[in-house]
Amino acid sequence: MLRPLRTLRRAARTAAVTPAALLLPLAGAQVASAAEASSGSGYWHTSGRQILDADNQPVRVAGINWFGFETANYVAHGLWSRDYKSMIDQMRSLGYNTIRLPSSDDIFAGTEAASINYSGGMNSDLQGLDSLGVMDRTVDHAGSLGMKVVLDRHRPDSAGQSPLWYTSAVPESTWLANLKSLAGRYAGNDAVIGIDLHNEPHDPACWGCGDTTKDWRLAAERGGDAVLSANPDLLIFVEGVQAFDGASGWWGGNLMGAGRHPVELSVAHRVVYSAHDYATSVAQQPWFTDASFPGNMPGVWDKYWGYLFKQNIAPVWMGEFGTTLQSTTDQKWLKALADYLRPTDQYGGDSFSWTFWSWNPNSGDTGGVLKDDWTSVDTVKDGYLASIKAPDFGNGDGSGGDGGGGGDGGEDTQAPTAPSGLTVTATTGTSVSLSWSAASDDTGVTGYDVYRGSTKVGAATGTTYTDTGVSAGTSYTYTDRARDATGNTSPRSASVTALTTGSGSGSNSGCTAAYTVNGDWGSGFGVDVTVTNTGTSAATSWKVTWTWDGGQKVTNMWNASYTQSGGAVTVTNTDYNGSLAAGAHTSFGFQGAPGAGGVPTVSCTLS
Repeated sequence: MLRPLRTLRRAARTAAVTPAALLLPLAGAQVASAAEASSGSGYWHTSGRQILDADNQPVRVAGINWFGFETANYVAHGLWSRDYKSMIDQMRSLGYNTIRLPSSDDIFAGTEAASINYSGGMNSDLQGLDSLGVMDRTVDHAGSLGMKVVLDRHRPDSAGQSPLWYTSAVPESTWLANLKSLAGRYAGNDAVIGIDLHNEPHDPACWGCGDTTKDWRLAAERGGDAVLSANPDLLIFVEGVQAFDGASGWWGGNLMGAGRHPVELSVAHRVVYSAHDYATSVAQQPWFTDASFPGNMPGVWDKYWGYLFKQNIAPVWMGEFGTTLQSTTDQKWLKALADYLRPTDQYGGDSFSWTFWSWNPNSGDTGGVLKDDWTSVDTVKDGYLASIKAPDFGNGDGSGGDGGGGGDGGEDTQAPTAPSGLTVTATTGTSVSLSWSAASDDTGVTGYDVYRGSTKVGAATGTTYTDTGVSAGTSYTYTDRARDATGNTSPRSASVTALTTGSGSGSNSGCTAAYTVNGDWGSGFGVDVTVTNTGTSAATSWKVTWTWDGGQKVTNMWNASYTQSGGAVTVTNTDYNGSLAAGAHTSFGFQGAPGAGGVPTVSCTLS
């Protein structure tokens, strides 16, 4: 199916940063411990710097942006590949508690949702619905999982972003009417907790200048009151501008004027200020080249938006932040920002809220939490967010943190790199032949250990090996690792699955399951599993099993259901991916803890 072009997110403006002003004490701030945080019930409201649920318990938005309704597809992207429920289930399983859904005013014109895949029963309940109908189903499924939704008026139309909240084609009157319509549509449905009034206002938008054609603060008051007239329970998310008092930054990321000129609405305790912040994969900013980077970043954030939280003026939601993570600068930036936003296990709901940009892999200058197959998780990127996630809206599950390792205390403690390119070169009924590319090491690689599942089956001094301890018609998963003269060993290679020839007596005949570790950060790991029907007839269901010997536990799984007893894991299909034609394949993924360990032997059956 034709996929839309990658979305280039924004241009950015740069300006020098002056030293941040001294911050006031956190007067009156209620500090919520992890044990005090709640489940996020009902509609939410604000008190000082905190967002509170219906039971007046502090809550934290810790979510993800899923874009597409604002584009000419008029629906969240990726439904050309997957079922929408599967997407949302996966978000929830990864610990995201909120979805920010960007859209444009076009969806109020009865637009038809495009690029939805209905084959094999996928997205069947979306057939015949317009864009708003699909949004309804998206909200309902998220709410059924206990998730919340923030609706984001991202742009006036699908053609592109606008600096002001109106254009000649979409006047302010249309903006206000559509905001009111959207609020009324979800009145009584507390899965929708608020509306983000307009995405990334920028020059010539101003804050507090008094010009009603440019003053975003005054427009936000009009827009917020329009929303509250239809649903007084909603939060009103108000982004910043680009420039204030000569200081310029990210579009929508400058809230310097909000302390002096606050947004005042007809219903109290509804304003949440929203900032956007990005790294060098989007654009350069002067703070990235400062000699003190990344130590200078808390001062930058304090100046532009953090002071609102630290002075207990209002809650702050980091509505967008993202990066490809390709540069060291971006990696340091994301680590510093996650620390600044405050770890959930320490602060619970008394924290900055956030939604990461983005779930989608097709954001051109940031990529996403998902990889390009729209199923696999970028576990490195997702891992940076572990400490600030709040699956239960701020009760702190103690998860997260980067894994680490050390040497063996000898003179040479540097391990070799992992071998790459592990490939099955030949199979018979009694053997599997493998080859791989050489690893590197500071003192030289002396050999390789080859593993079938978690069992070491042999060693090689070169880059080939043949395993002869196998049975006919059976699927086996292999990895290898390098070692040097001191005994330092590399991480395991990516896994590869081989199916021996002939008819097997075991349960693998006609089915293979390729188990690939896609990330291991010490305290957790991610795995992709591809199930293939290698038989000659269609199947209606499948089952995959394996047994770990290292104490690993599945912590969340998507596109499949599972049970675990000790180290034994049994995985079965969902109702939408059980049918496999001959030669067809499907996939599921999961995260586990603590570390990946060896790749187990995986069995697969069809029926």
